[in-house]
Amino acid sequence: MLKLPPWCVPWLAARIFAGSALGCAANAQTTPLPPPTVASAHAQEHVTLAQALEAAWRRSLDATQASGLQQQALANQSVADNWLAAAPSLLLAQREPSSARTGDARETEAGLALPLWRPGQRRISALAAQTDQVWAQAYADAAQWRLAAQVRELAGQLEIASAQLRQAEVQRELLAGLANDVAQRVSAGDLAPSDALAAQAELLAAQSRAAELQRERQTHQANWLLLTGLHAWAELDMPRTGARDLSEHPEMILADIAVERARQRVELVQAQRGAQPELGVSIRQERPGQGQPRQNSLAVSIKLPIGTQGYNQPQMAAAVAQHDLALTAQQRTQLQLLSELELATRALESSQAQADTEMSRAKLLGQRAQLLRKSFDAGETALPELLRAVAAAAQADAAATRQTTALALAQARVHQAQGILP
Repeated sequence: MLKLPPWCVPWLAARIFAGSALGCAANAQTTPLPPPTVASAHAQEHVTLAQALEAAWRRSLDATQASGLQQQALANQSVADNWLAAAPSLLLAQREPSSARTGDARETEAGLALPLWRPGQRRISALAAQTDQVWAQAYADAAQWRLAAQVRELAGQLEIASAQLRQAEVQRELLAGLANDVAQRVSAGDLAPSDALAAQAELLAAQSRAAELQRERQTHQANWLLLTGLHAWAELDMPRTGARDLSEHPEMILADIAVERARQRVELVQAQRGAQPELGVSIRQERPGQGQPRQNSLAVSIKLPIGTQGYNQPQMAAAVAQHDLALTAQQRTQLQLLSELELATRALESSQAQADTEMSRAKLLGQRAQLLRKSFDAGETALPELLRAVAAAAQADAAATRQTTALALAQARVHQAQGILP
């Protein structure tokens, strides 16, 4: 058995925690790793991102608003399909002379006032109503796209937290076995009692770290439940897709339709030009009195508002300003989407390169730790050198695990920037 000098015992106790994880992993050929207990206890059935997005959409305020906008557009379409520009009004009038000499003379009139469309106004109103329906659907699609970003980010956070928790649980189980082994070796006189105390202290630290990660994961689960109403969470997929034209992006489609919608509003205000003309149809009955016969007559009238150009200027100015604003928003949306896609693509390339590097590094350091373990078992390598190798391999393995999960999230962000819904 390898004898350690007295100065090495305190140093060895300090290095136990750093090297324990991959120290046992290097001996995986003879001693299988115990399964993570907490991760198994919390294993749940997974759902797809599309299912999670659908559940979140049903709970969102934007879904209610999109439904209201669609109903409003349908109502406008119903008005444009009517042959009257507005609801008709009823006219009832009765006149009686103030002089008593006329006896029972009386004049009664009943009529209807029918608001009429101006030339071209009904056609433009129908087109505007149809555009409103398309805009309402585009608003719903863009709102779902924005909601998908929250679903993806939260799913990524849950996946990262779960991976960290699984790793912490594996480390806790390994330290528990190490503490038991150290206690047996202390009882046999191979190690000092201080080594057992150090191993127990590191085990408690690992348990505290696992509990902290468990609370962090529970926080993400609570946010997920609030967003989607689901207890099962979604895993990030990594389908490889080509570049997508931003003209098909939900936000870009919404901006384009908003410009067309604002342009039609300008045309509609120009066609309205103030109050609607009215067609009047009335029936008049005159009773002269003093035994004279009644007289009936039919009256037809037309009411044409005049001088409405000045009164229509505020509505026209507001419509033109809204159109200019929609054009500016369209340009800014295009630039913003291009910038977000470029940043997400660069981040994905960087994350991919970093993940490849970390995985290669972890593989090399793991092989080195296994070789040194065999050399240590043969008495050819000192324990401090083995512990340093095991600690470096453990750190590299943890970094590779984190980076692999971060790569999936980076791919999801690229899909989000491309406007691809789950």
